[in-house]
Amino acid sequence: MFRALIASNTIQDATYAMLAAIAFMLVLHVSLKLSLRHLGRIARTTDTVIDDFFVDILSARRTLLLVGTGLYLGTHSLTLPANLERFVERAFVAIIILQIGFWISRGLIFWLRHHFSQGEKEDEGARAMTLSLLSFVGRLVLWALILLLMLDNMGINVTALVTSLGIGGIAVALAMQNILGDLFAALSIGIDKPFVIGDFIVLDEVMGSVEHVGLKTTRIRSLGGEQIIFSNTDLLKSRIRNYKRMQERRALFTIGVTYDTVVEKLEQIGSLIREAIEAQADVRLDRVHFKSFGAFSLDFEAAYYVLKPDYSFLMDVQQAINLQLVRDFARHGIEFAFPTQTLHINPGAGDASVTLAQTGSA
Repeated sequence: MFRALIASNTIQDATYAMLAAIAFMLVLHVSLKLSLRHLGRIARTTDTVIDDFFVDILSARRTLLLVGTGLYLGTHSLTLPANLERFVERAFVAIIILQIGFWISRGLIFWLRHHFSQGEKEDEGARAMTLSLLSFVGRLVLWALILLLMLDNMGINVTALVTSLGIGGIAVALAMQNILGDLFAALSIGIDKPFVIGDFIVLDEVMGSVEHVGLKTTRIRSLGGEQIIFSNTDLLKSRIRNYKRMQERRALFTIGVTYDTVVEKLEQIGSLIREAIEAQADVRLDRVHFKSFGAFSLDFEAAYYVLKPDYSFLMDVQQAINLQLVRDFARHGIEFAFPTQTLHINPGAGDASVTLAQTGSA
């Protein structure tokens, strides 16, 4: 084939072909560069996305396209054998398909970034996670199609190849079902978003902040500082409590007073607890009740909501309520109950009968 090429063309023909190829490469390079610069100036003066889209796509040009196009156009000044001409045609088409793949890949990433850049700042973790997963899957599918198109262009029977890959894929899928399960679980996490990076979640006895969501595993930083790694499949099988998405927290607490507290003071306790709760900012009272007769105390139960999900804020509110109740109870002469024991002695004939019992008085 190469002997026929040399025999069919002179050195002068080869020189002209080389010069033509170089000239075509320079013209294409300058044209694309000027077009990109012109579009860049337009993009900076407008608020539309379409011009930014084309600028981003054109910036994904590859040197292989310029070289391949120049050489392909340069060969038109040569007399090529049929086999070599067919090879050049197929090689040029393969370069075009490859470059189109780069353009589509860049366009896909641009669209995903633009789509997921819109939204609230607090959703940034969710958008980053979904963008990473969808861009990986999108590029995987794209380059699989590009590879099939290039093989078909080279004359390979793609139908038979796809059939063979399908049969082999079933065997691979059976052997790698755990990995594939984690992969699809990662896609489910990215699309459904039961949690995102930065969320504080609780799974059974494990709690911590989500640091990374990968294709196979999710990593959580626990309160103790260590990193805990879950497979995505096991993670979705668990019951997940997502505390980051709480809009408010409900708090419940119980206090007990001594059994010798008079009825008039018992009637005041509910109002004192209610006033202590309502005095706090960003708090909504739920209920206050004289709940029960305890083993050594008369128990009051109160429930309220804090309108912020932060746990530290909840504890600050509870601390302020407790301090207020201590002051109010001291002012009204109400005593908090604590475990006490009263010794009852029943004198009789012979040895004294002694009974030890828990009561509400000291």
